[in-house]
Amino acid sequence: MSAGAYWQVSMFLSVRELELGKVKFDLDLPPGRIDDPEEQIRQPMPLRVTGEAEMSDTLGEIRIRGSVQGEITCTCGRCLDAYAVPVRESFQLVYEPASAASRKPETAISDRDADVGYYEPDGIELSDVVREQVYLALPMQRLCREECKGICPVCGGNRNQEPCSCSAPRIEERWSALRDYHPRK
Repeated sequence: MSAGAYWQVSMFLSVRELELGKVKFDLDLPPGRIDDPEEQIRQPMPLRVTGEAEMSDTLGEIRIRGSVQGEITCTCGRCLDAYAVPVRESFQLVYEPASAASRKPETAISDRDADVGYYEPDGIELSDVVREQVYLALPMQRLCREECKGICPVCGGNRNQEPCSCSAPRIEERWSALRDYHPRK
């Protein structure tokens, strides 16, 4: 099986293969592989993933350099409409065997430790690496556009689609006592 054919079938970076030399990858991550309903993130189209991985020393450290390009669909935090977010991200990552983490004495985390991930004995699932990089590339506050008007708290209409003539939100009677509350300073 050629390396190109291998990557079309599997996205697993095998330690055995990495021990033989550098592994290059150039693949399309199929739609839906990084969908997350809780985070309201969908991958409607393939993501292009290219790069290389290599075992850098006898301690089992794996270095991965690559890039991911494509588009992710997110839900706007104001109006709840879906919108596309372009993803073009390069990454350089270092992984050590999970057993190396258990051998380290408990100390404060150094800058280097913060940049190191860990892998199980067989290798690393590349789609997990890509998922992490895509999530890191997404904005913390997901807005379809900066001037998004959001949803009306009274009628629930999308203010971007049609103007809303609702008045200020009504305060439920059980909370009316808080309206006049002024804490002492």
